[in-house]
Amino acid sequence: MSRHSERRRPVPIGLRLAGIGIGIGLALALTGCTAAQVETGASPTASSAVTQIATASPSPSVATGPVLVPDGTAQDNLPVFSAVVAAVWETPQQVIGQAYVDSLVAAGFDKAAMQLTPDQSTVGNAAESIQFSVRWGGECLVGQVGPATGAPVTAVVPVIDEDTCLVGDTRAIDW
Repeated sequence: MSRHSERRRPVPIGLRLAGIGIGIGLALALTGCTAAQVETGASPTASSAVTQIATASPSPSVATGPVLVPDGTAQDNLPVFSAVVAAVWETPQQVIGQAYVDSLVAAGFDKAAMQLTPDQSTVGNAAESIQFSVRWGGECLVGQVGPATGAPVTAVVPVIDEDTCLVGDTRAIDW
């Protein structure tokens, strides 16, 4: 899998909010542990150690949620692919293909390995569903969203003709 150096786009607000929510939940959980220890008569030294942990910034090496596994299989990377798709689905851009591509690139997926179907029908109506994919070795991570699906759908499927993942017309990913 080749890597291209490209300008990264900002992470969508949905992904940022998800990370903030996880951080707040962790801080509250650790703060709750501190209160429980103080109430049960823990020594001041133990209590202050827990308080320091609760207020310290998380280590950059500690991941929150699924992470990309560059040397892994498509199945290994399905959790992060699915998490990105779910996060974009929760935004007002839930049926805009570029939002999914940009978010997948921000998560570390290779834009050159992606395909995307049009957001609009041939007569200019919003598409009933859009599909997007990332070719990963001999497999594809595929997502489908839109009013016709009701909820995001993600899967790992084999590569099809000529190393592609999607059947039918796809649009250029030229931004």
